[in-house]
Parts: sequence; structure tokens; C-alpha cells
Amino acid sequence: VQLVESGGGLVQFGGSLRLSCAFSGRAFSDYVMAWFRQAPEKGLEWVSAIYTGAVGTYYTDSVKGRFTISREDANNTVTLQMNSLKPEDTAVYYCAASTTAQTLGRIGSQAWYPYWGQGTQVTVSS
Repeated sequence: VQLVESGGGLVQFGGSLRLSCAFSGRAFSDYVMAWFRQAPEKGLEWVSAIYTGAVGTYYTDSVKGRFTISREDANNTVTLQMNSLKPEDTAVYYCAASTTAQTLGRIGSQAWYPYWGQGTQVTVSS
């Protein structure tokens, strides 16, 4: 499985960015997809996840109402629309994939995601 993120960049406070993750190598529809982020000098933080078939979407509290995760199984792509960005959203954002996290109820745990992208930098200026 290969994951390639795109769409990061520099944006002002209150602005928007759309991150994309291209999936290849296996059947995309079998995988729960997630976004994690790592801010400078902080640990990895789960941001959002979307179940197979898009039957469920989940967010960490700090991004609820501002971020939207979606997937297009026909194009093997997952996106994260980020609105009303804040400086505290500054981080490297990673796309991750798993076939087990969903069934085990571990969608927020990095340990259950064996496949990761290289990350894309998001910087929000104040």
C-alpha cells in the first residue's frame, strides 16, 4: 500500500486548505482511512477517520465543525477539508490506512494503522 498526501501549505488565520491522500496497491474500499497530525515538539495526534463505505466519520473535538473528511472509492482518494484554520492547527498532517482499526474500535490509535503517507506541512499564520 502506498499513500501520497498533497494540499498542504501556508494559510492565514481563518483560512481554508484541502488535503488529499492518494491510495494505491490494494483495494481502497477495504480500508478505514484516517488523518493524524504532529505539531512541532509534540506527539502524533489523531484528527479524523472515515469508515469503509463512508458509513461513519469521526473527529477529534478540537476540529469538530471545522474539518470534514470524505472519501471517493472510485478514485482511491480521501480528503480533509479544513476551514476556519487556527495557528494551533499548524502541523505535519499524515494520511493512514488500516483494515483492522475499524472492526477493533481503534480508529484513533496510531498503532493500528500499518500504512502511512510521507506527510504534508500545514502552517497557519496568526
